Amino acid sequence: MKFFADTAEVADIKELQEAGLLDGVTTNPSLINKSGRDFKEVVKEICGITSGPVSAEVVSMEHDQMMKEAEILRKIADNVCIKVPLTIDGLKTCRKLRGDGTLVNVTLCFSANQALLAAKAGASFISPFVGRLDDIGHSGMELIADIRLIYDNYDFDTEILVASVRSPMHVLDSAKVGADVMTAPPSVIEQLAKHVLTDKGLESFAADWAKTGQSIL
Repeated sequence: MKFFADTAEVADIKELQEAGLLDGVTTNPSLINKSGRDFKEVVKEICGITSGPVSAEVVSMEHDQMMKEAEILRKIADNVCIKVPLTIDGLKTCRKLRGDGTLVNVTLCFSANQALLAAKAGASFISPFVGRLDDIGHSGMELIADIRLIYDNYDFDTEILVASVRSPMHVLDSAKVGADVMTAPPSVIEQLAKHVLTDKGLESFAADWAKTGQSIL
């Protein structure tokens, strides 16, 4: 399963890249706003850090305007992936961009039917929001399982990109279901390395090593 970082914070992205834990990056208007930086500038910088797809989202609601925005965004770097909403206009934009060979991430997916439409439109990635579904009492992971079944039934090339990931359990469940990609805040990715027994083991080893009075350096 590929790991994408859901952030616009360059320092965090660099750290994950250095650790070999970065296959791509997803951004959205909220994350850009949080970073306080110029949209196109930060996307360009991120694209220089990773060779993987970097999702940059259009903000218009109409197809013609989406295409104009996409034309600007995809010139930023070769690894820009245009993110469009799961609306009819977004699907039209997806189909058009895919015809040109541009990567497209169809976002704000909350049902298997929507995911089916995105695959029919040729989406590179479909982004189901599991955390937001959990928030309203639905099972986000059941949606991922349904999409996996449908895509396997018909050999769709669209990759399932699990979004709105809130915890390490979301990551584990996504991997067990067979999602292609998950995108999460760097803090969640870092939590995957945490375990109380690992911490206790390190403390014990450090104490025993100190008693030897030795140094490797």
